Amino acid sequence: MYRYDEVDQRLVNERVAQFRDQTRRFLAGKLSEEEFRALRLRNGLYIQRYAPMLRIAIPYGLLSSKQLRKLAAIARKYDRGYGHFSTRQNLQLNWPKLEQVPDILAELASVQLHAIQTSGNCVRNVTTDHFAGVAPDEIVDSFVWCELIRQWSTFNPEFSYLPRKFKIGVNGALEDRVATYVHDIGLHALKNASGETGFRVIVGGGLGRTPIIGQAVRDFLPWPHLLTYLDAVLRTYNRFGRRDNIHKARIKILLKERGVERFREEVEAEWAHLKDGPGTLTREDVEKIEARFTRPAYEIGTDPISGISEMGSVPVFSAWRKRNVHGHKVPGYAAVTLSLKKTGVPPGDVTSEQMDAIAGLAERYSFGELRVSHEQNLILADVRQRDLPALWREVRALGLATPNVGLLTNIISCPGGDFCALANAKSIPVARAIQERFDALDYLFDIGELDLNISGCMNACGHHHIGHIGILGVDKNGEEWYQIEIGGNQAPASLGKVIGPSFARAEVPDVIEKLIACYLERRDSEAERFIDIVQRIGIEPFKEYVYGNAHQRPADRQRQVAAA
Repeated sequence: MYRYDEVDQRLVNERVAQFRDQTRRFLAGKLSEEEFRALRLRNGLYIQRYAPMLRIAIPYGLLSSKQLRKLAAIARKYDRGYGHFSTRQNLQLNWPKLEQVPDILAELASVQLHAIQTSGNCVRNVTTDHFAGVAPDEIVDSFVWCELIRQWSTFNPEFSYLPRKFKIGVNGALEDRVATYVHDIGLHALKNASGETGFRVIVGGGLGRTPIIGQAVRDFLPWPHLLTYLDAVLRTYNRFGRRDNIHKARIKILLKERGVERFREEVEAEWAHLKDGPGTLTREDVEKIEARFTRPAYEIGTDPISGISEMGSVPVFSAWRKRNVHGHKVPGYAAVTLSLKKTGVPPGDVTSEQMDAIAGLAERYSFGELRVSHEQNLILADVRQRDLPALWREVRALGLATPNVGLLTNIISCPGGDFCALANAKSIPVARAIQERFDALDYLFDIGELDLNISGCMNACGHHHIGHIGILGVDKNGEEWYQIEIGGNQAPASLGKVIGPSFARAEVPDVIEKLIACYLERRDSEAERFIDIVQRIGIEPFKEYVYGNAHQRPADRQRQVAAA
């Protein structure tokens, strides 16, 4: 965990006092709605469909058990006893009272949390790999670099009024688990031929109304120049980005209109004034940040399989171990995903009681730390393998052991029309209907790896463009309809293609069944995933299954698999 120093704490405390006064003046009628709007957004406070929504920052998705207990207490005291983990690794409260938000922020500050820059036209919460620090394929510990970027970007006056919101993702491993190519800036750590560490800098990615895959503007940036080069990119965007049209204000539009070569030249020209200047990082700078992170005291030489062998005959444990337990760079340890995707529960939601219980699990099994993934699950990153059976029993009792990581029911979903004022349609009921249709684990495992993402509007908070199957809620004459696309992928990044006309909500599970039936019929082996088939044969065969006469009813196929 990163530990605040005196400056960190003072800045957060001062922001709480500042916003308390701003809220007081607004409620007294001394600030207009428009004047208060910019102030509240910089503190993560939205006005949603039925109530305010507070977005709490969880920097790079890293939480301590103490912090999670505080979030549980806040949700219980100021909200309705639950929170929603988002694809930006943040926690959202859907029902706080406006006048109590300053008190919430004060409680957050007491455990080194805040809601600063979780909204507004500024650099938002920096996201990273939920296996950072423990992944076997890790190149750098991305937490350290995320913290450097957080300190550089927070309260930076030059970037407090950007043309539009700005999102940065940092991947420190060989496998891209951050979706770097759909961020405004994606940073992918790598080593050059000389073994030196640096970053590939990817700019201009993003989803939403105009989904675009980012482009590498620098294939290798030596690490000392990270912040000065980011400075150059942000300055270029701040200078040339549009402010006259909200739909054309993102950096992805600027890069697309100017072309990557011209944009690169403009960044390099700006960087010429910054390179080797005061913002250049030194080894001392990096080590200072590294020293502020606590590190687990791993046991060396632990028996990795003690206590597990007798569980091998328990199918539900074996299924959980296969899907929710992940590799670790320290022998004898594993990372474990706690699934927030149990059928019938809104994806990403967790109750105060569950938060308190998970905090206890983190203390007993994972050095008091946990992570939030952009897939809206929680991870205990440092579990001794011999403790897996005991952990599984406790997790299962909490309803957090659904063995569906990487499978169809591990749905990513925004809150949709149940909460969001921008949504065209509801997301949660669609997710629930699909989960109920595919609740049989045998059938899920037969289908294999498949990402299904749902967004309630074009803002794409559910990342539907990069789901193997993506669902988008659209409005048709005041009614909710759903557009289906297939072929999206997080890494290597690709955008899905719409298969045809949209569907009523009740039809969506049937459509998903037909897509799955086409896939199962066309695949050559169980190793060939849904996305592999789409890339191999295109979307036309899937369109025929959905809009034409299917060769076999999907329900019949599901019954056959269950019977087998």
